[in-house]
Amino acid sequence: MSTNRDVLNVYLTETAMANTLLSALCANRIVNKQFGDVHLIIGQNDYDTFRYINHGVSDLALVKSNVVKAFGANVIYGYEEIAAHDNYSAYFIALREKPELSKEYLLGKRIGILDYPSSRSGHIVPKTILQSLGLNEGNMSLQFYSSHKELRRALMAGEVDLISSYWGQSDEQTLSKNYITALEENVSGMRWYLKMQTRNTDLRCALQNVVKTVTEKSAKTYYQRVNLLDECAPHD
Repeated sequence: MSTNRDVLNVYLTETAMANTLLSALCANRIVNKQFGDVHLIIGQNDYDTFRYINHGVSDLALVKSNVVKAFGANVIYGYEEIAAHDNYSAYFIALREKPELSKEYLLGKRIGILDYPSSRSGHIVPKTILQSLGLNEGNMSLQFYSSHKELRRALMAGEVDLISSYWGQSDEQTLSKNYITALEENVSGMRWYLKMQTRNTDLRCALQNVVKTVTEKSAKTYYQRVNLLDECAPHD
């Protein structure tokens, strides 16, 4: 049993990556050298993100940059980007027609968005667009879902007329690019942050290697592409 009481706290919202990440961290030589245990938290909502990022609880986190900057966590706790996934675009997606960005078209529509206020493509962007067009829940219907997967299920089931989300490679199997309308381009993608209150370069390099290995094995194409920032030189 390790006598090291230091714990590496990890926070992410991507459930599918959790087990692989935890195993890789526990097997890493530098992590084992510096910590006695690894605690991994899977966030379910904005409150979880607020708790673990705004309060500086997490040492390693996979979140969006707008969340970290909104809380000022990069300044207060020294959260530093060590890896970044691609930016993306936000769209209105329909099943059998191309959505129009007009008040007349959207009046009375049932629109699926995420019940996750920090999501840009699934919540912030569509709400901003609708407000700019003078629409509110009195003249159209917003229906809330827990994930992008649930948004797609609702669209296919006819529960909503359109959804707000990103466009993924797998969407081409069930949906049509002819029936999407861009809302905002270049939305900030997911970022890996390490709390660097000290210049712990050994840990930074070790975690970059873990992130690269784990994301390459991800079942989701989006996470397979990752850019290591100020990448560490390989060791002999």
